[in-house]
Amino acid sequence: MSAPAKTVTQAILSFAAGVEIAQFAGMGNPFARLVSVFRQLGAALIISVVFSSFVIAASDGQTGSAVRQNKPSAKPQITEQEIAEARRLLDTLGYWVELEATGLDASLRHALIAFQKVESRPKTGVLNPAELETLRSAGRPTPRETGFPHIEVDLARQILFVVEIGDISIKVLPISSGSGELFTEGEVTRRAVTPTGSFKIQRKIEGWRKSPLGLLHYPNYIYGGIAIHGNPQVPATPASHGCIRIPMFASKKFSELATIGTDVIVYDNSLTP
Repeated sequence: MSAPAKTVTQAILSFAAGVEIAQFAGMGNPFARLVSVFRQLGAALIISVVFSSFVIAASDGQTGSAVRQNKPSAKPQITEQEIAEARRLLDTLGYWVELEATGLDASLRHALIAFQKVESRPKTGVLNPAELETLRSAGRPTPRETGFPHIEVDLARQILFVVEIGDISIKVLPISSGSGELFTEGEVTRRAVTPTGSFKIQRKIEGWRKSPLGLLHYPNYIYGGIAIHGNPQVPATPASHGCIRIPMFASKKFSELATIGTDVIVYDNSLTP
């Protein structure tokens, strides 16, 4: 029982007892008055319990209000205008994002991840005021090679450049390449590695292709069974069997841009001595 409730209860009981004792001392039939005393003391006890409940409830309500008031404020929300600004900035910087889309769509999330990879920021794909502020002062990413149409795959940063193809100066996508883990296909066990070097788009398939290792969306083959293809899962780290995964929203358009014979350069700066 809280201190206020206990004090009130004691006061009620003491008052009732005092009244009854005074009446008992001045009345005739002792037994009848004794019975009356106990009845009224019982009534006083019930009143005190009920009153105490109200006091406790009121006290708890005040405590709860204080706790609610002390809760930390919610994280600052990003507005629709800021989302639209981030989309325009990403496009201007060369990151592949759908300008016609609205809200926090998949293309915006993947473009942010590519941006965060280039800028060595946490790869969350989440737009917040801090990311927007960084976007406002960021520079354009630059490929290793320029002056001719080609595709570049930077394995160290896990990004892909579309360079000078059609009316595109630069477009950057996030990728997920070979995980480096061992896997078994049929009876052969090998390591999931994406080869480095200079290649060309050799062949391609429209739509989905079901391979022994999974589904490939618009695969563009550059070396044996190694292809650049769309996949619903493009984590920020290497996770494939050796192929180069790109986001689904860009896979069809990428296949249209990367025609047969397009040069593809794959490199890994982290392996440079």
